[in-house]
Amino acid sequence: MVETREINALLHLIDDPDQEVFDSVCNRIISYGKPIIPNLEQLWEVTPDGLIQEKIELLIHRLHFRDLHENITTFAKADHLDLLEGSLLIARYHYPDMINTGIFQEIEKIKRNIWLELNSYLTALEQINIINRIIFNFYKFKGVEIAYQHPEEFLINKVLETKRGNPITLGILYQLLCGLLDIPVKAIQIPRQYLLAYFDNAYDYFSPRKANDHKILFYIDPMNGQVYAQQDVEKYFKKINVPPVPTYFKPMNHRRIFQFQLEEFAKCFNNSNDHYKNTELRQLAEVLRMP
Repeated sequence: MVETREINALLHLIDDPDQEVFDSVCNRIISYGKPIIPNLEQLWEVTPDGLIQEKIELLIHRLHFRDLHENITTFAKADHLDLLEGSLLIARYHYPDMINTGIFQEIEKIKRNIWLELNSYLTALEQINIINRIIFNFYKFKGVEIAYQHPEEFLINKVLETKRGNPITLGILYQLLCGLLDIPVKAIQIPRQYLLAYFDNAYDYFSPRKANDHKILFYIDPMNGQVYAQQDVEKYFKKINVPPVPTYFKPMNHRRIFQFQLEEFAKCFNNSNDHYKNTELRQLAEVLRMP
């Protein structure tokens, strides 16, 4: 806890009714960074006024957000963005004090249970059948449609805790597990869907493919593991009356996955009371935009 005469004076001014004074006080408090949070928490505990408590809560949130913005800015500068690290950073928007150890252990446990049933003689489809059996039958993960009234379904820590997630977070978890097991499953940018694809990573020495030539063996619905063939996806494009251009069938890089997740997460906060969260999440998505 930071103890200075100036901080004590600032804390006494939090309840000032003048908005200009309050804004000035907020900016000065935020300039102290996260070390001032215990002071604010102690003030919240001894403050009987609910409106003042809300102001303190907002200040604490702004301090956590500033720290998260800095962390994501640093993360975005890396050449390779780790799928789990990025997912945990996004979860910290709602759970800034989250401890990662249990999450790492749970993912490792799921990965190990899948790995124990895999072998080098399995076909691609047999590999996916094993993954589906472990995720959806053994661990009982349940996919639900995107519902913006349930923001927790956009956060990987809550998905692991509740075994319930939307296509984006379940898709990220599914892809993450496949990556840990060296199985070439990636998200693709199909319109109005978050779909995974199993890419053929075999190398043909007689007719080698170009670097941007991505051959898909089949598609996977992260909601339930259902597998789709190419003709199923072609029928979908006809149904929505959208031409299937090649970019839809290229793997999404992790930067774009996180950006998309944040943009969709932001849609959970469109009412007047928490619209500031919508703005903040879109700011984080912009940080991850390709330079």
